[in-house]
Amino acid sequence: MKIAVSADGATLDAQVALRLSTAKYFLIVDIESGEFEAVPSSINRHQRGAGVQTIATVISRGADVIITGYCGPGIVDQLKENGIEMLTGIKGTVKDTLTHYRTAAADQGRALSRENGRNAITHAIKNSARQFASLLPVLLGVVLLIGLFNTFVPNAFLVSVFSGNTVLDSLWGTCFGSVLAGNPMNSYIIGGELLKNGISLFAVTAFIVSWVTVGLVQLPAEMTALGKKFALLRNGLCFVMAIPVAILTVLIVNIAGRWIS
Repeated sequence: MKIAVSADGATLDAQVALRLSTAKYFLIVDIESGEFEAVPSSINRHQRGAGVQTIATVISRGADVIITGYCGPGIVDQLKENGIEMLTGIKGTVKDTLTHYRTAAADQGRALSRENGRNAITHAIKNSARQFASLLPVLLGVVLLIGLFNTFVPNAFLVSVFSGNTVLDSLWGTCFGSVLAGNPMNSYIIGGELLKNGISLFAVTAFIVSWVTVGLVQLPAEMTALGKKFALLRNGLCFVMAIPVAILTVLIVNIAGRWIS
């Protein structure tokens, strides 16, 4: 960042010029490194348009901020249009002025950092609250689903349907998953309850795969939106593939488990 200070001399000990247009020098200071360049002012202070010449000189040197004693309002507006900040009413040496500027900038930076930190915390809390609110209906639905499953699906019924045969259990799991509908998260809840009741992992995996890929309940809507042939073909293929996918998945998991252990 570069600062242009209108000065009466070519050193940092020089006084800040009382007027921008009457400065003998412009000290272009790199605020980070402290290096500076003294640029003699070639402006004829009695010439009309001296302020415009000053703007051109400062812009050509890449200054971001201009510090001076006095500057006309018109010049300030032109500088703002060019993205240059103007600080007026400054007195004292250039060195002291730069010291005060660095201190003020540091204080402003710390204040801005604290404000950004508070804003970030507030933003995070609001986002967390919104996410919790959006998940709350799903969580309530999960709790309700577990209660309904335990109440209306007795263990004796599950044992009679799932005999332990890998292919048949996978087929029954695929059928149940194809007929039922709802949030995909619900399939994990029901799958977990099935495992607790001793149903094989093959059946549970087939159930979850078909739940998220086959939708007989939504089939009429899918045929309307995507076409009858496409909807029937997609659901049919997903139903058929759910069984081998489930069996293959469980076999791979078992092999990986034995290999890791």
